Formats: sequence, C-alpha cells, structure tokens
Amino acid sequence: MNGTEWGDLREALRGEVIGPEDGGAYEEARQIYNAMIDRRPSGIARCADVADVRATVRYARDNGLEMTVRGGGHSACGLCVADEALTLDLSGMRWVHVDPAARTARVGGGAQLGDLDHETHGFGLAAPAGIISTTGVAGLTLGGGHGYLTRRYGLSIDNLLAVDVVLADGSVVTASEREHPDLFWALRGGGGNFGVATSFTFRLQPVDMVGLAVTLWAPEHIGDVLRWYREFLPGAPEELYGFFAVLVVPSEPPFPEETHGRKMCAVVWCHSGTADEERLAEAFAVVNEPAPPAFHFTAPVPFPALQSLFDHLIPKGLQWYWRGDLFDAIPDGAIDVHAKFLEGIPTDLSTMHLYPVDAAGSRVGADDTAWAWRDAVWSGAFGGISPEPGEADLVRSWCVDYWSALHPYSMGGAYVNFLGADEGQDRVRATYRGHYDRLARVKRTYDPDNFFRHNQNIAPAAA
Repeated sequence: MNGTEWGDLREALRGEVIGPEDGGAYEEARQIYNAMIDRRPSGIARCADVADVRATVRYARDNGLEMTVRGGGHSACGLCVADEALTLDLSGMRWVHVDPAARTARVGGGAQLGDLDHETHGFGLAAPAGIISTTGVAGLTLGGGHGYLTRRYGLSIDNLLAVDVVLADGSVVTASEREHPDLFWALRGGGGNFGVATSFTFRLQPVDMVGLAVTLWAPEHIGDVLRWYREFLPGAPEELYGFFAVLVVPSEPPFPEETHGRKMCAVVWCHSGTADEERLAEAFAVVNEPAPPAFHFTAPVPFPALQSLFDHLIPKGLQWYWRGDLFDAIPDGAIDVHAKFLEGIPTDLSTMHLYPVDAAGSRVGADDTAWAWRDAVWSGAFGGISPEPGEADLVRSWCVDYWSALHPYSMGGAYVNFLGADEGQDRVRATYRGHYDRLARVKRTYDPDNFFRHNQNIAPAAA
C-alpha cells in the first residue's frame, strides 16, 4: 500500500502510520534489535493507545492484510516484522504505573524491562523479568519470562495477575484467574498467539539493592566448573542465582587487562537476599571450590543496574542467530560439548548461557500455566553474534552446530522466546510440550481464523 491508501487508518489513529514513502523515517522504524532481520513491512502503525490497537486490528482484518505485532522489537528471529505485512507497533504505549500499597504494577504493551525496573525500584520493588533492560516486557512475559529473580520469586508469569488483550475481532478482554481464565492460562507461556496484549498487571516483590558477582575461570577448568556448578546451584539458597556462560571476556573494566579477549567460562551471580559486602564475600567464597578463578568481582548494586549490566555490549543493530533448549541435568557428555564449543567461539560477542529456572520456578503446578517446563533446571540460550553482516553465516553455523551437539542432552523443547524461526512446526509442538492441544483449543475460541500467526504458531484446533 502507498501513503494515500493508508488514509483511513491514519485518520483513525492518534498515533502515526509510517510507510515506505516516508523515506528515512520508514527505514528507521522498520529496524528491530536483530540486524540479521531485514524485512520491509507495507506499513507501520505506531499505536498510542488501546483505541489505536483496536482500529489497527480491524483495519488489517477488513482489508485482508497480514499483521505482525511489535512490542520491544527484541524478537531474535524477527517474528515482529514481515515483508508486505502491516506492523502493529506498541512502542507508543511505553508506560508503567506502580501501586506501592498493593505492590502491583500495570505496564503498557510497549514497555521495556528498563522502564519497569526504573519505576518499581523507586518503591523498593521489582518484577521478576529478564537480564537485559531493553527487552520488551510483552514478548518476554508471554513466553514465560525468566531472569535474575526466578529462583526466588518464579517466572514472570508466576507474578502476572491480569492481561488486557485486543482480540482478532477488535474487542477487548481482561484475562485473569477470574475473567477468561482459559485465555489467562494460555497467555502464561503460549506466546503471542491469542491477541495483542496492551497491558500487564504484575505482583511486585521486595527487591532493592542486590549482590552482583562475576566469576571467570580459564577454559581448561570448564569441566571442573560445570561438575561443581551442576551440583552446587540446585541446592543453593533460593536468593542465590547464577547463570553459567561461555564467552570472550570484554576488553573493559572491571575485567583485568590480562583477561581481555580471552575465551573463558563464567558465572554471573545475583544475590537478592543481601547487599552487605561481608555477607556477600562469605556467600561467594564457594567460587574457589572447583578451581582458582582467573577473576572474581563482587559489588552491591541497585537491581536496575544489574538488569542493564550488558546493555552496552549487545546494543541494537548486531547480527544475531539464536537457538535454545531446556535441560534437567548437565551430564559429562554435555560438558565435553561445552568445552569444544568454548574453544571454537567464532566472534567476540558469541556466547552460550544456562539460565536457572528451578527453585521457585519449579513449585508451580505442571498444568497451572501454559509454560510446560516446571521440571526443568536450566534454560539454555545459544547466541551467535557479530556486528559484521559478513559474519552472519559464521555465527549461525557455530550456534546451530553447538545446539545440535547438545540437543541430545536436552529435555526436547525450548523456552519459546529462544526458538529460531526456521526450526519447523515439530519443534514448536515440542516446545509447547503436552500443552499444545489445550493451547490449540484456546486458540480456536479466541482466534479461530489464526489471524495472529506471525509467532511460534499454534494452529486452532478443529471444531
């Protein structure tokens, strides 16, 4: 469509509609976090409010247009944008309202984690969500949402009280335990299959200052570190969280110069139970048990500072290829795989993380939410990353090869937000696990024509 054909939609919105005829504004608006995704939507509707969302959905349906939904734009595989489709962009709905007495926050569908953290931190509160502050709240939450507070307070969806949703017919519903409970169940892990989530209401937890620690070990110690880590962390106090990583050490403080650019294994820690330096030193003394660290750093920090710690290292505009898997163990065979691919890291930013999802994350009933992995211990993310477009194939190959070698040790599915777009429908089914058929029935109720299909898609169940 050209600019004149967007006339009716432009008149209906308080926000703006941006098309290819808008030149540089369009080129900027169509970009998402992952620069490996280079797609040209027919138009981008920047919605200012729920009325704009409803009008955009109805316009797309009435005109037979495909539509994608963009919240934070962090979709690693680019599902929030498609060639020749209309992008419904929620970035104009980037707001957070905190009720400190009730310990709740209502969050707009375009908000990022940094918005949520900034607003809640002023009241000594936080919502469990992610590790990168530029991540969109909507996409992270609809997929389940794990991060630094998961072991103590559960997944993002375990702290979710309600979601306002615009359905495929343009109507608005609130999903909660009491209203549309079947939809509320599906939204907690079923991704963006059911409508446009325009706001989320979260229960908040008391979190203010936390203990940050980063521990690096030389690559030859990866076996000893992983054998220690697999035993230590699941038995550790729930306020102690640490994700394991293989990485190239950044050439910047606080890392000492002799570690810069070296391939190492690491654990990034968050202690949400104390920020007292003496107590943190005692708690993290255990990092010496597997092998002498090449570097260990501990500091009390405000929780938002921890959440934004890596933002500058992986800004918008890099080449990304992601995959994921969930694990309930780290057997010796898997350790050998990690050692091999640590040695072969192809670029300075490529990495693999094992995020803990146990403890409080495992105490919710297996069928209480659409997240199907309450028996998982780690959510693995494989990221091939480079600033250079010419290295896209290189980082993709390393990521796929690493994932393929480790997949036999996995539980068979992934955190839905870590799925690639090219993994196929069987992989989608495996990721939704035993909940797929129930999700398909909810899909039939709320989106029987599969209007919302640019996602890790669940087809509506047959009538």
